[in-house]
Formats: sequence, C-alpha cells, structure tokens
Amino acid sequence: MTEVLTVSTATPTREAGLRLAESAIAAGLAAGGQVAGPVASAFWHNGEFGQGEEWVVSFKTTAARYSALEAHLIEHHEWNNPEVTAVPLARASASYVEWVERMTTEKVPHDG
Repeated sequence: MTEVLTVSTATPTREAGLRLAESAIAAGLAAGGQVAGPVASAFWHNGEFGQGEEWVVSFKTTAARYSALEAHLIEHHEWNNPEVTAVPLARASASYVEWVERMTTEKVPHDG
C-alpha cells in the first residue's frame, strides 16, 4: 500500500499559506491542503527569543512525492529557512489512500 504523509509548514499570513497550498496542489505535489490559524508561536531566531502568529499549512501527499513537495515549499516560501516536516499516517482508509495517490501521480483538474 502507498505510504501517505501529512506534510506541514508555517507561514506569516493566511494569504501566503494559501499561495503555497495552491501552487503545490496545482503542481501535483499534494492531493490537498489546509491552512489553519493563526496560531501563537514562541521560538528562537538569530539568537533571540521571539513570539508571533503563524498560519499552519498541511498537505496530503505520498512518500514518493515528498522530496519534490519539500523542494517546492522551500523554493516558494517567503522565509529563508522554513520548517518543512512530514509525518506518516499510521492508518488511512483504502479509498483515501487511493485518492491521494491518484491526485499526486496524474494531472487531473479535480477528483471527479
């Protein structure tokens, strides 16, 4: 069975998150994506402690498409060193896995 991943990054605005989601999905690198937020963040950056708001962007893709999706997100992200992480799904319905695989292996205008 195809390994499906949830891939995440964060953006400074909802609009930036939507742009990343739209471009990755249009390129066939992810079957779908969600933009959620804002979320409160605390972090170290350039040796200083910071706080702010971010928007979490998550994608559904296959392990086979992860490297291309990661490269796309890094290239099109407005931050120089964005977090891009992936978590494999332990379980998923067969029809969902088939949909993710189909959306990331063929160029289709929609899932219908």
